[in-house]
Amino acid sequence: MSVRYPHPLRPGDRVGVTSPSSGVDKGMWGRLEVAVREVEARGYEVVVGDCMDGAGHVSAPAADRARELMSMLTDPTIKAVVPPWGGETAIDLLPLLDWDRLREAEPTWVVGFSDMATIITPLTLLTGTATVHGNNLMDTPYRVPEGLLSWFDIVAAPQGQPFTQRPPGRYRAAGWDNYREHPEVREYTLDTPGQWTRLDADGDVEVEGRLIGGCVETLCNLAGTAYLDASAFARAEAPDGLLVYVEAAGDDAFTICRNLHGMRLAGFFDSANAVLVGRTKAPDGSSLTQHEAVLDALGPLNVPIIADVECGHVVPYLPIVNGAHGRVVHTSTRSELTQTLD
Repeated sequence: MSVRYPHPLRPGDRVGVTSPSSGVDKGMWGRLEVAVREVEARGYEVVVGDCMDGAGHVSAPAADRARELMSMLTDPTIKAVVPPWGGETAIDLLPLLDWDRLREAEPTWVVGFSDMATIITPLTLLTGTATVHGNNLMDTPYRVPEGLLSWFDIVAAPQGQPFTQRPPGRYRAAGWDNYREHPEVREYTLDTPGQWTRLDADGDVEVEGRLIGGCVETLCNLAGTAYLDASAFARAEAPDGLLVYVEAAGDDAFTICRNLHGMRLAGFFDSANAVLVGRTKAPDGSSLTQHEAVLDALGPLNVPIIADVECGHVVPYLPIVNGAHGRVVHTSTRSELTQTLD
């Protein structure tokens, strides 16, 4: 198995929209329509599936969600699949997907984060298909801050051409935009200065490896299963090691600490040359901060650990391609992630 990169998207290509986890309730359909128009404005045809109901915590029964996702991923006319957002229990799809068929099918870009990590990370590990951990469909209308890229830029990038992202130096510390009242919102509120932070030591970092990772709260439930065997992937595709990234959605520091310990004990970080940690609004514990939780669990790896990266639930977003070759540079004056689809 080698990393398989879907063909770069071109105007006229079809983009599928389905909800493998949570759907969109009626009050949010205005934002969904704005997001769909944004994709269409780039010259793509949008195909909205049937599994979109937002009345409950999932958009449809698991069998229906799995069937629709499989249909889109194996339809050669659909070049990318982008969900509206994540959710809670996409894990119920994993045993229902036909992984052999996905290995044989022409690769399709899948974009998303949060609970979508439950789908995209195993998709890369089990089939070798590169996936994009980045802003979901509902985030797509936002203007991208200087230094970052959107998923549009990445799925249209030529294979083999490096692209570099740098932190814009500002993020949103609290709150969120109300899509019900302001479905057309296109400007991020970036009200707080912030840069990347090295947790394990002082000094400059320059390190390379294949990228893999996702949301701690969802991936920890796959640790030790065939769906999250990063070591096997590393042996096959990254003999020189991995760049592993993780991010906390909302669990407190004690829970994140336990989950990261469990993922480390299950071998998820065994081939890590470095760990990138997403900036989070998740609460600290009474005697343990989120940074301390990461260091407590992952410090024994003895690799660079860089926190406050824009790869989590705090806007803005720095999309990361699972399976791509990455190069991280972090100094007192420079922070950047370069990815190459090779």
